[in-house]
Amino acid sequence: MLHKKEIPADPVWYPFTQMQELAGKSPLIISAANGCWLEDEKGKQYLDGVSSLWANVHGHRHPVIDRAVKEQLGRVAHTTMLGLSHPGGIELARQLVRLTPEGLTRVFYSDSGATAVEIALKMAYQYWQLRGEKQRHKFLKLSEAYHGDTIGAVSLGGMDLFHERFGRLLFATVKVPTPHTYRHPFPVEGEKDIVDRYFALAEELIEKHSEQACGFIVEPLIQGAAGMIVHPTGYLKHIRDLTRRHDMLLIADEVAVGFGRTGKMFASEWEDVSPDLLCLGKGITAGYMPLAATMATEEIFSAFLGDFKELKTFFHGHTYTGNPLACAAALASLAVFAGEKTLDAAVFGPKAQKYNDGMKKLKQLEHVGSVRYKGLMGGVELVKNKNTREAYPFEERVGNRVIMAARKEGLMLRPLGDVIVLMPPLAVSLEELDLLFTATEKAIIKVTE
Repeated sequence: MLHKKEIPADPVWYPFTQMQELAGKSPLIISAANGCWLEDEKGKQYLDGVSSLWANVHGHRHPVIDRAVKEQLGRVAHTTMLGLSHPGGIELARQLVRLTPEGLTRVFYSDSGATAVEIALKMAYQYWQLRGEKQRHKFLKLSEAYHGDTIGAVSLGGMDLFHERFGRLLFATVKVPTPHTYRHPFPVEGEKDIVDRYFALAEELIEKHSEQACGFIVEPLIQGAAGMIVHPTGYLKHIRDLTRRHDMLLIADEVAVGFGRTGKMFASEWEDVSPDLLCLGKGITAGYMPLAATMATEEIFSAFLGDFKELKTFFHGHTYTGNPLACAAALASLAVFAGEKTLDAAVFGPKAQKYNDGMKKLKQLEHVGSVRYKGLMGGVELVKNKNTREAYPFEERVGNRVIMAARKEGLMLRPLGDVIVLMPPLAVSLEELDLLFTATEKAIIKVTE
């Protein structure tokens, strides 16, 4: 007989949350959403300023995506991809091959960005083992990297706040300094000199570890969780050229920057880079359902082919790999991209101009040290002293106070420390962008001045 147990009013253990602060209460409860707006259980509405954690693309309850999911539900909600398949999974893979950079021809599904990264690192490692280069076991990464919270992904991460505690569980990696031109360790201030030093350090470390390395993993153009760090122009191309020269795989983690966030469908396109492995997630279903994909070149895929007894098979899979409902949402999202010409507005249209103008205005505030962005994806770094770039003490939680002040203005945001992320759905209107920047400005002034 089961013992009776006391059930907490809200038993949920929330992610990235100091639960003691909730004191047994629930956080703000969202009960509905429509377009770029969220609604709490009391009926108050908030502009979704972070795309529901960087995932929503075309707005909530988009009729095309809603209809596709409902129609799929009338056929089959889920079936395994271990030995079976379904039309949506095959068609989505075809479209991803067509849309992604040159050379990526194979699609392996999973259900989150972290699992997409885990798959990429296992593929890269096994690829070299199958080729007989068993000395290759290292991965290179950027020093402020974030690739997810599973152990393999954490090993490829570099953010001590999240990862240091788990050090003994992780495999060793090689850190390449993140090319951060606002906060850097060099005694020089000229941007060209700073960039040159970062380029040289990357070249030195890639050359040094080339014979033992499986690959180099990078978030193309923008390191999101690190604080919206925008890489210098040409850095990604530099890494691609070096990895090719030294026979090292390049893994592009586009979980956050993919599907239009930076103004192109994939961030790698900005520098005409084709990675060997590509990790996708978040916006792949326009924020509707969990789905991720790891894409590989034909050369990598071919290394795994052989008689079953040779044990070349990639022994990896997930229960919800290629879930039919999620694939239906992803296919519908791609149809919306094409039908609504979403990227035309994000790159060249008035939305991009208004976002750019809004960021520049925020930069004038007394306690904004840096604004960093590409497309409709960016962040605002708050500082105690603008001239010296002195940061606020960690315990003051200035970023968190700002986003709570913004909430009172009808804007839902989430900070990365003292970097305020401004990343609305690509479907955001010009009027909603006005609210995004006006409310953010009011909140920053209220908290910092």
